[in-house]
Order: sequence, then structure tokens, then C-alpha cells
Amino acid sequence: MVSWSGHVLPVAATVAIWFLATGLVAWLDNLDRRTFPRSLALGALAGLAGLVGAILSLGSATPLGAYGAFAAAILVWSWHEIGFLTGAVTGPRRTTCPPQVTAWARFATASATVIHHEITLAVTALLLISISWGAPNTLAAMTFALLYAMRLSSKLNIFHGVPNASTDILPPHLGYLKSYFGPSRLGWPLLASIAVLFALSAWLGSTAVAAPAGSAEAVSASLLFALAALGTLEHLFLALPLRDGALWGWALPRSRKTSLIRGEDN
Repeated sequence: MVSWSGHVLPVAATVAIWFLATGLVAWLDNLDRRTFPRSLALGALAGLAGLVGAILSLGSATPLGAYGAFAAAILVWSWHEIGFLTGAVTGPRRTTCPPQVTAWARFATASATVIHHEITLAVTALLLISISWGAPNTLAAMTFALLYAMRLSSKLNIFHGVPNASTDILPPHLGYLKSYFGPSRLGWPLLASIAVLFALSAWLGSTAVAAPAGSAEAVSASLLFALAALGTLEHLFLALPLRDGALWGWALPRSRKTSLIRGEDN
């Protein structure tokens, strides 16, 4: 049975956090580059607070503990996002894709643009999994691992080619990444990714509904369901003609909004 505390509230909280956190990160990373040291410092504080929160939540198998673990994982994830989008943690290659390269060379050069970021994400995921192994509350690790899997899926699909690789919120200093995007096409990898995420969302939703109303199990499954559903939606956006600016334009600095209106970032 669907309940307010066990199902509706966690889903609403996840949507609100996703919308506000993405907007905040987009705003910070599209400011003048002179502000990046401050943004990185704030991101580091948030990430460390998230790690501490994740550790403190391990023994709390309660609804409040579930919210705490989820919020902790989001803080750690936001830390990584700020590091990547400011350009502080990307990869050794920071130039456009060479023309007329082979498929393998293109993959290798594309990987070199983000490999440092991918390594830090993987190490963080393994760290959270290792410290939470066997603990009563493992939601922080599951949340971060789900975010990582969905982000990796998005990157691989964009590299392969999607109908709509909208980049309105991509900061100008990372514009070279666009040269590694695949052709505009609707291929089987994107369709398979959407199908898998839809199935995962359905399973998590059914798990949440089957759990006792208001229990930690219901809250945890509902939080993960909402996150997986949002990930499914983001993958659908890759196939639909919807620009990033339609969702996150409110969070961009005025100068970026003006350039988007003029079409300077296209």
C-alpha cells in the first residue's frame, strides 16, 4: 500500500534534490573561472561532510537514517560533479578529437579526456561499498553506485551517438568534449539502456510498495526508485528534442543565458 511517509515523500524529496542540486552545480560551474577555487573548496567541504554522513548512517536502519544516507551520497556525488565540470578533475587530454581517427583511437582519446574523473568515481564507489558491507544501512553506497552506473551509461551512449546530445549547461571551458560525441542517431545501446533502467525502476517501485508502510525499507526503495526513474527520464531526453536550457536555464548565469539565446554555444 502506498503511503505518504514511506513512498510519496521520498519520491518528492528525490525530485526536489535532483532539480536543485543539478541547478546549483550548473550555476557554479558556469560562473567566471576565477570563482572555481572557491567552488572547489565548498565542494570539498560538502564531499567530506557527505563521507562523514555516510559513515554515521551505517548503523541507522531507520527512515531518518535512510534520508541521511541518501543525502550523504548526493553530497559526495556533487563534489565529484563540481570537480569535473570546473575542469579540475577530467583527464590528461583537453583538446578536440583528431579528425578521421579509427573507432578504437577515438575511444582511446575520448577516454583520456575523462579518465581521471572516472577513476575517482570508481574508487569512491568501492570505498563506500567496502565501508558499508554488512552494515544495517547500505543506502549511501547503493545510491552512489546507481548514480555512477547511470552516468557511465549516459557517457557511453553519447559517445556512441544519440539523437539529442544537448549541451546547454556544459561549461564553455569543456566545449572540446563535444567533438567526441557520436553522430545523431537512435541506436540499440540507448534503447537497451532505457529498457534496463525502466525495468530497474519498476522493480524498485514494486519493492517499495511491498515494504511495510513508513518503514526504512519502504523509504530506501522509494528513494532509489525515484533516482532510477529520473535516470530513465534523462536517458529518454537523449532521444527527444529537449534542450538542457529548458530545464536548467534558470540556474545559468546571465551571460550564459544570453549566449544561448544568441546561439553562440551551438
